[in-house]
Amino acid sequence: MGGEIGNAREAGSPTFLIQSLRDPDGANLDHIEIIKGWLGSDGDTHERIYDVAVSGGRKIGTDGRRREPVGNSVDVDKATYTNAIGAPALAAHWRDPDFDPARPAFYYVRVLEIPTVRWTTYDAAYFGIPRPDQVPATLQDRAYTSPIWYTL
Repeated sequence: MGGEIGNAREAGSPTFLIQSLRDPDGANLDHIEIIKGWLGSDGDTHERIYDVAVSGGRKIGTDGRRREPVGNSVDVDKATYTNAIGAPALAAHWRDPDFDPARPAFYYVRVLEIPTVRWTTYDAAYFGIPRPDQVPATLQDRAYTSPIWYTL
């Protein structure tokens, strides 16, 4: 990904085809988001997140957001997780429903994995010590693309 959109004034709202695969040794995928940023008529910058693909048979609402979390397969005491939730691959076709050809904008994709064990949880299990209270036991790794810019 990355680059610049051509003359969208003539072509209409930008359309994206997105596909992501999990790392062969990693966690399944939870969902894919498109983050759109734009310059408003007031001169302020704005940003909005659209969920474009979700795993586990969940649905995306008319507002472009998912309602339920993917779940959690982490066994904190054993510092393990399973790929029993999520999906090994996700794909989507998405058209910007709020595109304004008079406003500069950018788009990038963020892919989130299912929850996995945080390194401090691994260490606590391995060394037989208490987990730190000030950090979560799990995390959701994510990957980002380079932006695509729409300029006037």
